[in-house]
Amino acid sequence: MIKKTKGLKFIDLFAGIGGTRIAFEEAGCRCVFSSEWDKFARQTYEANFGEIPHGDIKEIPSSKIPDHDILVAGFPCQPFSLSGVSKKNSLGRPHGFDDPTQGTLFFEIRRILKDKRPDAFLLENVKNIRNHDNGETFRVIMDTLQRDLGYTVYSEVIDADCFVPQHRERIYIVGFRDFTLFQFPKFESKKKPEFRSILEKRVPAKYTLSDHLWKYLQDYAEKHRRNGNGFGYGLTDRKGIARTLSARYHKDGSEILIPQKNKNPRRLTPRECANLMGFTQFRPDFEIPVSDTQAYRQFGNSVVVPVLKVLADALVSALTNNRSGSVKIERILQDSF
Repeated sequence: MIKKTKGLKFIDLFAGIGGTRIAFEEAGCRCVFSSEWDKFARQTYEANFGEIPHGDIKEIPSSKIPDHDILVAGFPCQPFSLSGVSKKNSLGRPHGFDDPTQGTLFFEIRRILKDKRPDAFLLENVKNIRNHDNGETFRVIMDTLQRDLGYTVYSEVIDADCFVPQHRERIYIVGFRDFTLFQFPKFESKKKPEFRSILEKRVPAKYTLSDHLWKYLQDYAEKHRRNGNGFGYGLTDRKGIARTLSARYHKDGSEILIPQKNKNPRRLTPRECANLMGFTQFRPDFEIPVSDTQAYRQFGNSVVVPVLKVLADALVSALTNNRSGSVKIERILQDSF
């Protein structure tokens, strides 16, 4: 069992640009290891944390990973997302655990949990992972964590719109090596943030859609409307909330467009993406050293930092209570989820 509650050590797997790291550091924890294979994400991570994450986790033996109290990982979601599954089905490609590259990365988490036995973990993925392959994917994940590894596991789908003006539902899976009572915090807000709160006052003209692209998006939306489909661009109400920012935003920005008076709509700037994902709530000077294309990909693949901060606080508190003896319940094996 951990000896200290302050400065708990954690490792940051599939680290992206460090959103989860910010949250756990704000919760008083200390990062002792990070891993991220994408070279551009590693540039952003280094610019903001002063270190380059280790590369492909598949190439890193458990013996090279420091002992830690908490494992955090937002393992790649594309094999399980609705858009990812649809795209791969259309191309005749495998998805989920059949994806030869990304789908198997969950089992790298399993390997490290088995070999290092941290006190707790927090995993993040798309909501659709619960229903992927008729629920079989999620069953395998939960069975692995509970029956195979013996962790007490909790899961919850959370929408980030209480903290940022964006509809973004993700599933969070929290586990404890020793039986620990845990309750997900209530994510409720009487007044949700408005989209206009994340917008910059002065935006370069290059972010305004060209006449050609704007016409294409309108024609594309009309074609799908006639066919009874819901595909199309999203003009965002400045007093409302945006759609989910995705990694494909760099292609045309269609899911989150900003109306402009007497002009074509514009897309978000990378800084506005940082605002929309909550990075700048904790790091106002968060650096974006990469191209706009890479920045859009990075923020679209990232986590909403304020949500992770609340979860990090709750996880650390649960570990603290468990160690202090306030929870004295015989360890049990959960056989359902």
